[in-house]
Amino acid sequence: MRAIILAGGKGTRLRPYTITLPKPLVPVGGDMPIIEVVIRQLARAGFTRLTFAVNHKASLIRAFCGDGALWDVAIDYSEEKEPLSTIGPLTLIDDLPENVLVMNGDLLCNLDYAAFFRHHVEQGNEVTVSTYKRVVKSDFGVLESDATGRITRFREKPVFDFDVSMGVYCLNRRVIERLTKGAPYGFDTLMIDSIREGRKIEAVPFDGYWLDIGRPEDYDIANQDFARLKTEWGL
Repeated sequence: MRAIILAGGKGTRLRPYTITLPKPLVPVGGDMPIIEVVIRQLARAGFTRLTFAVNHKASLIRAFCGDGALWDVAIDYSEEKEPLSTIGPLTLIDDLPENVLVMNGDLLCNLDYAAFFRHHVEQGNEVTVSTYKRVVKSDFGVLESDATGRITRFREKPVFDFDVSMGVYCLNRRVIERLTKGAPYGFDTLMIDSIREGRKIEAVPFDGYWLDIGRPEDYDIANQDFARLKTEWGL
């Protein structure tokens, strides 16, 4: 099994922590870079080759991860010269297998990556997306009205829930072969195009631990949780 880890972003939302380090190298719990957590989990799940799609401060990621020998996996790199969004970097990889796991390099998550990959292959999907239910409580009373402005409904601080992409998905090589090599292309566009074209895509819900370390407040949570997670996950 092979995985592509997206590690080329600038991490602007996580400043000031990312001023000197690329986001995947920011340590959690003062202990371990986020990217090492991901590498250890994928290696344990049976992924034998990892490709890092890099751009911003790529040399630092190369220096830390090397060829993967430290974790008994093979690591290589695909470097984009210009930002290509989330899916575009895969068009630069010429030897993609028929199916591949793709994930962001800044996630704390205990998803069973191997089972998720096997499900994708067994179902014959073009795209399989791991999803997480997020609950958002409104701080305001919500009014609904008709075309004339007449109020028809009022809800005091309602709660909404949404299934969101976790930044972990599996792709069939056909998806990438249809794209223009070296052109920017995002996951959002992939979803819109795939739905419009009637492609076989599936959402797989996940209810374990998931944290996208995108903002300082998320990083604070990661630091608070990591000692416990490190023990529970056997890192």
